[in-house]
Amino acid sequence: MDPDPARPPDRVRIYEVGPRDGLQNESATVPTDTKLRYIELLVAAGLREIEVTSFVSPTAIPQLADADSLVPRLPRAHGVRYPVLVPNMRGMERAEAAGANALAVFTAATDAFTEHNIGMTVAASLEAFAPVLRRAADLGWWTRGYVSTAFGCPYTGAVEPARAVDVALRLVDLGVDEVCFGDTIGVGVPRQVATLTGAAAAAGIAPNRTAFHFHDTRGTALANVAAGLDAGVRCFDASAGGTGGCPYAPGAAGNLATEDLVYFLDASGYDHGVDLEGVLTAARYVADSLGKPLATKVGRSGGWDSATGQPVGRA
Repeated sequence: MDPDPARPPDRVRIYEVGPRDGLQNESATVPTDTKLRYIELLVAAGLREIEVTSFVSPTAIPQLADADSLVPRLPRAHGVRYPVLVPNMRGMERAEAAGANALAVFTAATDAFTEHNIGMTVAASLEAFAPVLRRAADLGWWTRGYVSTAFGCPYTGAVEPARAVDVALRLVDLGVDEVCFGDTIGVGVPRQVATLTGAAAAAGIAPNRTAFHFHDTRGTALANVAAGLDAGVRCFDASAGGTGGCPYAPGAAGNLATEDLVYFLDASGYDHGVDLEGVLTAARYVADSLGKPLATKVGRSGGWDSATGQPVGRA
């Protein structure tokens, strides 16, 4: 469950996905020590939920083949949670042996996407998750369930909110603590965010058990965050440096950048506990490690000190 039940209503959780979702599609191998330094910088910036890796088959995602050696070496800091992606019981056994204590399972709103992405239907994926989530419950782990393609599928087009909510309800029935709706190919707009949040709430999934994972493919990610905030959602995924994205949207922008989200939340008056300059340090580190320029909005411009009019954290 939420690590702080007394969390005030304007406290936002920033769920960092850079080390897992941000790196998994990179073709050049990122050394384990580089990943660990990246994670250390994210922790130093104040991030307290960092999805660090995935216990899928190493042949499926070679970039995350070091999951078994990375998790035992994670920096241990008070209040920091390191969820890992777990697809099946074999992955669960590996995660448990490595010392993980929080996990996420991953399905989608359409069979077409899950069949291309993980080689099974939505129903089959839920069946595979059932023993994983039972074991996690026995161990007292925190759990999350992803519903990808919640707004649109690259194979079947628009997705009705009822379809995404139906899959989310089945994840809740399996025992997940939180459901995260993903705009996998970045087609959602604010009106749809409000509609989906309302439909989930009407079905019994309260906004405080709902998270969103927005991609900035078409420049709507922060507008969608604003709509989610207005609807009562207080958890949003982001990736330092804006790394990652969907392989089914070639040339598209990646995840919502953590630095852009932090700036937006700061300027909007939301408490979140994350330091912008610290995030920019992490974002520049990972960009340099990947041999790429930091191309995010706040990464280029820095933040802004309203008292002096000067930029903050600009390189």
